Amino acid sequence: MATKKQIKPDEKIEREYTIPLRARVKKAVRYKKTPKAIKTVKEFLVKHMQIRDRDLNKIKLDRFVNEFLWARGIKNPPHQIKIKAIREKGIVSVSLVDYPTKLKFKKAREEKQEKEGLASVKDKRTMMQKMKDSGTAKPKEDNLKVTSKKETQKTEDKDKDKDGVADKKEIKEKQKSVAEAGQELQAKAAKQMKQSKGGKTKEPKRPVRQALQK
Repeated sequence: MATKKQIKPDEKIEREYTIPLRARVKKAVRYKKTPKAIKTVKEFLVKHMQIRDRDLNKIKLDRFVNEFLWARGIKNPPHQIKIKAIREKGIVSVSLVDYPTKLKFKKAREEKQEKEGLASVKDKRTMMQKMKDSGTAKPKEDNLKVTSKKETQKTEDKDKDKDGVADKKEIKEKQKSVAEAGQELQAKAAKQMKQSKGGKTKEPKRPVRQALQK
């Protein structure tokens, strides 16, 4: 008898299988036929790809494989499926070999969108790099701005009269003194108006309503 060739656990393997599904699916209930077909695919690959712990979670079905099995609903899965299995680091990834027309166009569309997305990301990165390269001269401008602020502060603190007080402080003090003088004049004028009228004017008292006679 021919001995079965054993596969090393770290060895990478690529194989193609045509898996029959009709015999196993017939035994399942009508509303569970497609889930049974998916389980048979996983069990077949666990056995033939030599996964020793028999863990079905290590079989990763491609999205298009799943769509192919569910294309005709839960009650009517296909009778067989041709797949390509790749085992790498103890995990088996499964993809279709013969794509139907609908799935073929769908896959081509998605691949095109992925390429366009990658191209747009590359363009954005190049634009960002150009912006960074052009922004190298900004720190010099910032230094100029800082020096200009210092110069303005020096000009504000100048004392042209040489009386020991800065010109800006003198202007503020003058403005305060003018405002205080204006307030004093307003208060004096209000007092004179009150004295000429004879003090505060009292409002006449309202007549008290008499009680209605019966």
